[in-house]
Amino acid sequence: MTMDRQLLLLGLLRAQEMHGYQLNEFIDEQMNFCVDLKRSTAYYLLDKLCRDGYVAEEVEREGNRPERKVYRITPTGEERFQELLRQNLAAYEPSVYAEDIGIIFEHQLAPDESLRLMRMRREAILAHRATMEALHVSLPPSHTAVIEHHLLHLDAEITWIDRLIATRSSHASPQATDTASS
Repeated sequence: MTMDRQLLLLGLLRAQEMHGYQLNEFIDEQMNFCVDLKRSTAYYLLDKLCRDGYVAEEVEREGNRPERKVYRITPTGEERFQELLRQNLAAYEPSVYAEDIGIIFEHQLAPDESLRLMRMRREAILAHRATMEALHVSLPPSHTAVIEHHLLHLDAEITWIDRLIATRSSHASPQATDTASS
């Protein structure tokens, strides 16, 4: 189990006990921009955290609703959370950009097509940046530093793709550069 996912689940349960659906909803609504955690994986990890003694589960029933498991952090889980938090804050893992592989081979395409595709990438980056700006306003203050981190990376990505487009535009046909200015 990866350290960051354990830290996430323990941290959320540290704030309050929750059932699996609540945990998944919170992650989907407030954290999906910085963590990729599928619901089935979250349930698997919760079961593992229970087996390891970091989380306790209780079966609960409200009215006529079906039974559901409610999870809470244990004292051992609190110790594990503190350990993981310290490790996570001190660690650095370089980012890997899968899209860079395409840049390595982009010379295999006609310059006009390569340029058109990089402009499409630029538009996708701008759209994602707009989404992050909207989250910056709507999410709680505890998320501010993480959103600002993402925005800084996106700004660097925009600067990089703009430079790449400018360089490739000087090598493309006149029609491709005319399209760029329209």
